[in-house]
Amino acid sequence: MKKLVLNVFLALALCFSLASCESCKNEAAEAGDAVENAADAAGEAAGEAVEDAKDAVNEAADDVKEAAEGAVESATDAVEGAVEGAKDAAEGAVEGAVDEAKEAVDKAKDAAAGELEKAAEKLKDSM
Repeated sequence: MKKLVLNVFLALALCFSLASCESCKNEAAEAGDAVENAADAAGEAAGEAVEDAKDAVNEAADDVKEAAEGAVESATDAVEGAVEGAKDAAEGAVEGAVDEAKEAVDKAKDAAAGELEKAAEKLKDSM
């Protein structure tokens, strides 16, 4: 009887140990699934982060391109304005020089006419 009680006790202990191993196996499988799900979620988050970074870089590149185009347009406008200003200044200088030349010619003509009149009077007087 002692042996029978010991065998029953041994059988019960064996059953409990098998049941315990089964629950450990189930918990390990659940933990593995949780780790796999976490890895998948991390991979998806990393992929989304890469896409977001790519979009941000593309937008920044577009902004830089637009800013550069704006700077080129502003520089072009400034150069065109400077050319127009130089052209206007040159035209004004030429017109001023022409006016001064006309005045000098008129003065020289008046002076020459005055000298001719003096010479003509001297010639009349000497005759």
